[in-house]
Amino acid sequence: MSQLSRTAQQADETEDRPGTWMTPAAYGASRAAVWSAAVVLVTDTDGRVLVQSVDYRADRLLPGGAVDAGESPSAAAAREMGEELGVEGRYPRGLAVDWIPADTPGFPPEMRFPGEILHVYDGGTWTPERIDSVRLPAQEVTGIHFAEPADLPALMDPGDARRALSALRARVNGSGTALLEDGRPTAPTALDRLGVLRTRRVPQRGAWHPGPVPAHLPVRDRSGWLFAPDGRVLVLVARATGAVHLPPPTAAPTALAAPLGYRHGDQGAHARTAARLTSLPPAADPAYARLLATPEQVGELSDWGPAGTRELSAVHTARTRLALPAPTRTPLTELPEEGVRW
Repeated sequence: MSQLSRTAQQADETEDRPGTWMTPAAYGASRAAVWSAAVVLVTDTDGRVLVQSVDYRADRLLPGGAVDAGESPSAAAAREMGEELGVEGRYPRGLAVDWIPADTPGFPPEMRFPGEILHVYDGGTWTPERIDSVRLPAQEVTGIHFAEPADLPALMDPGDARRALSALRARVNGSGTALLEDGRPTAPTALDRLGVLRTRRVPQRGAWHPGPVPAHLPVRDRSGWLFAPDGRVLVLVARATGAVHLPPPTAAPTALAAPLGYRHGDQGAHARTAARLTSLPPAADPAYARLLATPEQVGELSDWGPAGTRELSAVHTARTRLALPAPTRTPLTELPEEGVRW
């Protein structure tokens, strides 16, 4: 049999195969095509997010861009950071992967946008010295700005802002890479459900002082670092705004309470107490959700300024005094309204 005859016979046999078998060409033609891109989420030491201005659109963007043919997303992220900000580095940790649908508003019809898979990588927290090392290119990127997370929706395209906030919450949670669809998590965490970081954080930037508040200083408010048995602390989240607060020291029964320190601002002292929770009664105010968080997570959701590291150090000293373990970073846990007994 000639080679031509064998080829014709094989073609006839493949056409007669039962089931769902497809030729490689037919299978390839059946697959959907999408674009791919990579961006990097960077914060400064105050928890603000780096966004950049570009010369081809009015809204702000996270640094990054399209993945080139044959390029991995993480390699694209590193390349774009070098091209756009003059910063060399690697970004192996993914915060989110977002599916952007083809019918997303804003893409001109002639662009034939097929949809996009966009990877968000963790660029870490940059010190002032590293920020000063940024070198912008001659064109495309016209400036950078560090924005309060709650301001992102006013600065960015709606989908970009949703994606950035979802990625930032995933970073705080330490829960691994979040899967998103049009910027929305497919498996929302407590931070996502409560919309944490959608309103501006309340600044408490006074200097940190250990010990009780001196008698001559007016006390503006009192709050507590109230420890659960696993070393995490109780926080309150306002359901209406997503704002995160330390609870008052009387929020639950405690043991071994002691003054921790205070922040002194223009309008008085913000006093802090440290104590061990013995139980958590049923929720008295439905306006607030009660969550457990590591002290570092509380700090990342707050606006405490440079003195925040000193306060967190005092918190861990108090935890050690209370003979409690160092907590592992896990997603913030919402506690049941009926309360908890330990």
